[in-house]
Amino acid sequence: MMSPHLPALDLPYAPLVRRIEAEATVIGDQILRIDHFLNHRIEPAFIAEMGRELARRLSAFHPTVVLTAEASGIAPGLVVAQTLNVPLLYAKKYAPEVESPYISRVIPSPTKGGETKLVLSQRYLQPGARTVIVDDFLSNGRTAVALVEMAREAGAEVLAAGFIVEKRFRNGHQSVSELGVPVATLAQVEALRDGKAVLRQPQG
Repeated sequence: MMSPHLPALDLPYAPLVRRIEAEATVIGDQILRIDHFLNHRIEPAFIAEMGRELARRLSAFHPTVVLTAEASGIAPGLVVAQTLNVPLLYAKKYAPEVESPYISRVIPSPTKGGETKLVLSQRYLQPGARTVIVDDFLSNGRTAVALVEMAREAGAEVLAAGFIVEKRFRNGHQSVSELGVPVATLAQVEALRDGKAVLRQPQG
C-alpha cells in the first residue's frame, strides 16, 4: 500500500496523452512509435517538461542516484537526475566495456531480435545507494527488471521506477511491481487498435 505522503505515481499527464493520441504511429496491436519527440528525434523543451513531472513523482523517495539503460533512457533520466540534483548512471549496452568489478545481465531483445547485454561498473553504484530506475518505455519489463537486479546485486536500494510511457497490455508493470518496486508512469496505453492508441484519460 502506497504511503499517504507519496504523490499519485500513475496519473495520466495530459500534454503527453494528447500528443500520443494525435501523433503516434501505431503498427498492428503491439507497436507504438513516438520517435519524433521522445527517443530518436528529441524535443528538448518537451522532454524537460516530462522529466520534471516524472522527477516530481519520484522525489518523495529521496533518491541519491538515477539509474537507466543506454540509450533511450538517457534523455529522460538526465532531466530527472538534474531536477533531483543527483547523479545519473546508465548501464552500457553498446560496446559495453566498463571498469571492473562489474555487474551484467543478458536480456532478450524482442523488437530487434537476439540478445542485449547490459553492463554496470560497481565503482559508480555504491552499497546503500538510494536508487530510482528511469526509462522511456515500460513494455515487457525485461530491461527494468535487469536494472533492478543489477542495482540490488551492487548492494543498492531500489526505491521506485519511473517511465514516460507504459504499455498496460503487456506485463512489465506487474514484473517490476512483483520485485517490490513502485512504478510511476506519465502515460498508460491500454490498447492499440485500428491504428490508434487507447490511453487512460486524465481526470477533469
